[in-house]
Amino acid sequence: MLSGSDLSEARFVGANLSSSDFKEANLSGADLSGANVTRARFQGASLTNATLETAAGDRANFIEADLSGANLVKAELPRADLTDAILDGADLGKADLQRTVFEGASLKNVNLEYALLARTRLVNADLDGAKLHGAYTYLARFEGSDLSSSLGLTQDQLSIACGDADTKLPEGLEAPAEWPCE
Repeated sequence: MLSGSDLSEARFVGANLSSSDFKEANLSGADLSGANVTRARFQGASLTNATLETAAGDRANFIEADLSGANLVKAELPRADLTDAILDGADLGKADLQRTVFEGASLKNVNLEYALLARTRLVNADLDGAKLHGAYTYLARFEGSDLSSSLGLTQDQLSIACGDADTKLPEGLEAPAEWPCE
């Protein structure tokens, strides 16, 4: 039970923090590389410039957390909840984000290159300047999201993703005749 604690610059490298409560804690600049944060609660926490590289966080709760500038390269966060989280400038390259929820999240200038986004919910997310080169978007939900200034998005990625009439696409790309999701 570490909710509200000041843990800025803390080192939790390889630690087992599963099911820990970090609600509204300050973990700015903390190093959680390789840590197990499965089902941990980071709701409303500050993780600005934190390192979660190769961390495992199945079903972790990052609702309304601030992960601006965080390093989540190769992190495994399937089914994590990042609703309304701020990830501006974060690096999620090659991260496993299957079925992760980013509804209403701010992902400005985020790196999602080669990330696994299968069945990920990016509904109404701000993806201004997001890098999507090589991201796997099978049934990723982009309803209401603005992808118009995203980088590296291809027609092939769109053809297997989901969107709606409110999904804005980069110039030169077109919505599929029928999005694969209902």
